[in-house]
Amino acid sequence: EVGQAMSFMSRTLGLSKSTISTIIKDSNHICEAVKGSAPMKKQRAGPILEMEKLLVLWIEDQIEKRKPLSLMTIQTKARSLFELKKKEGYDCDQTFTASHGWFNHFKMRANLHNVKLSGEAASADSKAAESFIKVLDKLIKEGNYFPQQIFNVDETGLFWKKMPKHTYIKNYLPSYKAFRNRLTVLLGGNVSGYKLKPLLIYRSKNPRAFKNISKATLPVHYHANKKAWMTLALFEDWFMNCFIPAVMSYFPEKGIPFQILLILDNTPGHPQYLNDLHSNMKVVFLPPNTITILQPMDQGAIATFKAYYLRNTFAKAVAATECKNGKTLCEFWKDYYILHCIRNIAAGWEEVTQQCMYGIWKKILKRFVNCFKGYEKEKPLEYISNNIVQLAKEVDLEMDNEHIHQLVWEAHTKT
Repeated sequence: EVGQAMSFMSRTLGLSKSTISTIIKDSNHICEAVKGSAPMKKQRAGPILEMEKLLVLWIEDQIEKRKPLSLMTIQTKARSLFELKKKEGYDCDQTFTASHGWFNHFKMRANLHNVKLSGEAASADSKAAESFIKVLDKLIKEGNYFPQQIFNVDETGLFWKKMPKHTYIKNYLPSYKAFRNRLTVLLGGNVSGYKLKPLLIYRSKNPRAFKNISKATLPVHYHANKKAWMTLALFEDWFMNCFIPAVMSYFPEKGIPFQILLILDNTPGHPQYLNDLHSNMKVVFLPPNTITILQPMDQGAIATFKAYYLRNTFAKAVAATECKNGKTLCEFWKDYYILHCIRNIAAGWEEVTQQCMYGIWKKILKRFVNCFKGYEKEKPLEYISNNIVQLAKEVDLEMDNEHIHQLVWEAHTKT
């Protein structure tokens, strides 16, 4: 209409001449169609719009306070804010379920690229971590430690009879208390990929499932206290009666001298006097607020183990429900005892690869880095999560990778 040549418009708009010619020819029809059509962009209004404005402010406040956020936390808050806005006088029939689809669009609208925030990671002391790495490297060099002599262990909580909260399992077992299905597992190994036998702490000293079974034959070191927590006495007992004997038999096989460098985090369950218990033992404690940066077992080994444990449990559930005269999922869960859990723990720990155990050391060590090539913890975790989701579908449970992430990390607290 302003007299521009068709060839000029073709170059400017990146369109062919025939396309521009067609648009010009049909211009009247196009204009009429646009006038009678609805707006191109959907206008958001009502309590959902107001809820999202408040939700953005709430998320920013939580991040500023360094509080952890997850998908389910945000969905719950969104639903509560929506109901609040509806009660304020909005006259509408809108319903809101905070679905995954809504969340994905909300994340783009609010420009939230990452709403997962680890509370420990948010407060981690990077400067202290950098200083410790230098000190540790100097200690390794002066002590002439081999990779086989450098160990790390860490405890993690495990809800061994836990299913996603939104499944019908909760309705079938409403009286099953969370503390009753929680236990503590201590896992660890050395820089060369050697894995120690797990230590399991449960609330019952002699469970009924252990009838006619010797604890010495279990694939874990079994201990008990009422709260299933790690204590100074339990850790010292494990140190002297489990850890030391294990490495004393391991070192002769490798032809290296008995000398150990053990790296621990500085938590109440780890005795500060461990260096006094054995002459060939050097124990180094991580600085405060550096666990998420430096703790080797937290760099993928524990998460991978839990994912394998969860997958093994779902696989057992699928097998039990699909066999002839099979159980319902609820029946399987009620018959799932601590002995089954122990076997799944051992199987899950066995599946954690040597490559994974190599890779967990790359953030804390400046030497032996040739061992760490080619490991990315996210890839195996993603593969296992996808596998669990498929198994869950076979027993009619609705799960996604976000639920797997929450089940894997929910109990990983210091005890």
